[in-house]
Amino acid sequence: MNIIIAILIFGLVIIFHEFGHFILAKKNGITVTEFSLGMGPRLASFVKGGTRYSLKLFPIGGSCMMLGEDEEVSDQGAFNSKGVWARISVIAAGPIFNFILAFLLSLIMLGLIGYDSPYITNVSEEGPAAKAGLQKEDIITSINGSKIHFGREVQMYYYFHTIQPGDKLEIEYKRDGKKYNTTLVVEQMALYQLGFTYVSNETAAQIEQIAEGGALEAAGFKAGDVITAINGVPIASGKELALYFNENPLNGSAITINYIRNNLDYSVEVTPNVIQNYTTGFNYNLYSQKTNGLNVIKYSFYEVKYWISSTIKSLGMMFQGKVSTSDLGGPVRIVSEIGKVVDTSKKYGALNLIIQLINWCVLLSANLGVMNLLPIPALDGGRLLFLLIEAIRGKPIDREKEAYVHMAGFVMLMVLMVFIFYNDLKNLFF
Repeated sequence: MNIIIAILIFGLVIIFHEFGHFILAKKNGITVTEFSLGMGPRLASFVKGGTRYSLKLFPIGGSCMMLGEDEEVSDQGAFNSKGVWARISVIAAGPIFNFILAFLLSLIMLGLIGYDSPYITNVSEEGPAAKAGLQKEDIITSINGSKIHFGREVQMYYYFHTIQPGDKLEIEYKRDGKKYNTTLVVEQMALYQLGFTYVSNETAAQIEQIAEGGALEAAGFKAGDVITAINGVPIASGKELALYFNENPLNGSAITINYIRNNLDYSVEVTPNVIQNYTTGFNYNLYSQKTNGLNVIKYSFYEVKYWISSTIKSLGMMFQGKVSTSDLGGPVRIVSEIGKVVDTSKKYGALNLIIQLINWCVLLSANLGVMNLLPIPALDGGRLLFLLIEAIRGKPIDREKEAYVHMAGFVMLMVLMVFIFYNDLKNLFF
């Protein structure tokens, strides 16, 4: 069932992408020879209006094949017989439709749960934020010129920027509707850690990963254990666990953790590890709160922008060598992750599951839109590059040479796909 759900999500994202090409091709009088979901051998197909509509074996792609797309054809319905700007509109429509889908789904998601306003939830006494004049409930709007609309974007700024003690953060914030600016000087701090990751949402507080050499590993915890209480305080969800740590920061003292493994209850005393890190002296909100109709529209745009920006910055880290091959994921890994989401979310009702799946659709659709705009041969971005060169120089590049370039790009993409499949399987089983 999890695989079927993942395939449906893939199908929605891909079919909307190809539908963009299809609509603009029809609008410009281009003959679409085949519109397909999936790759490989056909499972089923039918012909209507001169177009064959196909369902193919492997649900990892799709296509909108147009007459004369890669060759010279003497036909008024051929792709290459149309003006350069008509062809640009057809090729660009796929990624643009992915962004449109991400926006439409964001409207539904934010309409149901709202957005995570980036307000300050806590300011440490005598910490850097207090010295900079920041207060609880202040809303962060910018850090060093990077616009902030969600609490997640504060988190994303920290992730994509190397921050050291002594660094200065120029922070713009709102208080009582007025904008202010301040300079926060990052300080060194002793950071106490238990060494594990979890999802801070409404699902059970399940341990996702255990850090090697961490306090929980030493205490015998394993991934999959579900935390139910800390120091006698009941913990019913990942969100409650995050709130507990916000209200009761680790300080080096031992804590008692109750957890469930294989339907058996355990209780263990754990002493956090300490490392030297940096501190800004404030915590920020990461939980969604409902908002009104106009804000739903506005923040749906920002939601799409967030995922586009996250994808671009992640690609930048990959090209800079800051991401290892084990961090790369393809269809197998995505199916695995969606399966985990389904398994944990369905325990908390259909609405929670729907919201989590919509969030995955938004992420994948924005990601597919960005990836297809990369100037790589055989992708939409590679075709757009050739068309833009044609628009500038006033005549096309030799069709045969362009076809060879796209074929070489397609072969490289297939090699990359094989590597990603291997990498996914290796990470999944080993």
